Amino acid sequence: MESDQGTYQGDCLILATGSKAASVSGSDGSGYELAKAFGHTIIKPLPALVQLRCKGTFFKQLAGVRCEAVVRLVSDGKTLAADEGEVQLTDYGISGIPTFQVSRYASQALDAGRRVNAVLDFFPSKSMEDTRAMLKQRKSMLGYRPSGEFLNGVLNKKLAAVLLKQAGIQPDRSCAQIKDSQLESLTMQIKKFEVPVTATNSFEQAQVCCGGVDTRELRPDTMESKLVKHLFLVGELTDVDGICGGYNLQWAWSTGAVAGTTAGRI
Repeated sequence: MESDQGTYQGDCLILATGSKAASVSGSDGSGYELAKAFGHTIIKPLPALVQLRCKGTFFKQLAGVRCEAVVRLVSDGKTLAADEGEVQLTDYGISGIPTFQVSRYASQALDAGRRVNAVLDFFPSKSMEDTRAMLKQRKSMLGYRPSGEFLNGVLNKKLAAVLLKQAGIQPDRSCAQIKDSQLESLTMQIKKFEVPVTATNSFEQAQVCCGGVDTRELRPDTMESKLVKHLFLVGELTDVDGICGGYNLQWAWSTGAVAGTTAGRI
């Protein structure tokens, strides 16, 4: 193997360079070029386990809000992926574990030129009908209170203010003045808050990448290349990515151990 520092020879070569994610750790994507030089196919690397940038002027108002929600990605009328947990709302879009879990699907769809929307359910424990009934009950009980306080104790105040505005409910009017059409709109805002996803954050913010060396060109029991004898490719350099929870680390450790053990016997 040649480099600007000379030529290195060995019985085996293990490429364990990582991907393009989190370049601060030293993974600059150079491993893809090395693998490609050996004849391997590289499936386009894209950010995964990453924040999503969304369209909406109200996100600056929502920055810093954390809440339990379901994040569902929709493209061409079909659900790409969904996950539930603590969502973090930022000044540019959405973050948090549920967002990370579905982000790879947004990356791939956006890269393919498809439109992607994120649909947030801020009452994941209640059905649409139960949410509608709860809001009707609150209207009957809080008729004398200003509409700006309609969701007090139910949702974060900053989030509640945005949802009420999106439903066309004026905060200075009484709850009794909320129209049935506005109540229905608020129900939909709470259960199906839909925003266009414009992009993911960059590789620098991504925890991992989707894409990499095509695993069909590797021997699954040893991670040895099917194209070049005694060449091994492991970890995130390959087209394998998992959800949060240590799965990506385990993949790196396991494939590294298998490749290292096999190379050590040659």
